[in-house]
Amino acid sequence: QVQLVESGGGLVQPGGSLRLSCVASGNIFVINGMGWYRQAPGAKREYVATISREGGTIYADSVKGRFTISRDNFKNTVYLQMNSLKVEDTAVYYCNADFHTLGNYWGKGTLVTVSS
Repeated sequence: QVQLVESGGGLVQPGGSLRLSCVASGNIFVINGMGWYRQAPGAKREYVATISREGGTIYADSVKGRFTISRDNFKNTVYLQMNSLKVEDTAVYYCNADFHTLGNYWGKGTLVTVSS
């Protein structure tokens, strides 16, 4: 019914920046909250940030001040601008979205590696 596809991951040095994108496609009427989660090797998936349809944002303490979540409702896209990246930010980053009447969906993830 719907699909979430992430892009923008890659290898970056500590202190560098990356911008992740996630595009939703399919039989979409309204997308409510959208967000990003991440899972480091050997760890549980953890919350990164969420944004409401109206633009309200919440961040995990570990990324506050360094990451910025935004969205374009016309493009059904959510972004994650990641600055001042640290080695501990290395993880697979997953997009999540809550679709009106369709439920909650996950993307397949994009790998971010922070290493010198």
